[in-house]
Amino acid sequence: MTEKQINILQAALELFAEEGFKSTSTSKVAQKAGVSEGLIFRHFTNKEGLLEAILKEGEAKAKELFGDILAESDPKEVLRKTIEVGLKLKSSPDTYRFWKLQFKLKWELEYYAEHKMQDLREKLTDAFQYLRYKNPEMEANLLLVILDGMATRFLLQQSYDLQFMIDYLIQKYGL
Repeated sequence: MTEKQINILQAALELFAEEGFKSTSTSKVAQKAGVSEGLIFRHFTNKEGLLEAILKEGEAKAKELFGDILAESDPKEVLRKTIEVGLKLKSSPDTYRFWKLQFKLKWELEYYAEHKMQDLREKLTDAFQYLRYKNPEMEANLLLVILDGMATRFLLQQSYDLQFMIDYLIQKYGL
């Protein structure tokens, strides 16, 4: 990927995350990236292609984020690492913007990558089953909904005490 393509993706991620996908024009992305609008179309075909490239890059980051969880064999560590993944929302401005974009897309375009969480859901179900929870599948779903709510709250209000909730969940599950 060229430096200009990276600049375009960076500008688009910032603008889509802050202003929304529908509200952001390609000319605004071009202006922020310091390139011509035509270059965006040349590399990404259209605004949807630009979004697709951002999401593809984000999926790779998400795989990285969840990869060590999926490789973990200790059920308690699976739960702990899953709960602590929320702290990574704060790890860098780009990570924060990517997850903020995911949140916005969920509402703006009714885009929700539920299927992308299936491997994690299954890993959590196995962990809860190993730890002898009564309904492991429901526990896995509940934990994911709680974590989604925590992330949403943090993305809407950065002063939200994410660490407090993470500590509470770790205590709740006896980790």
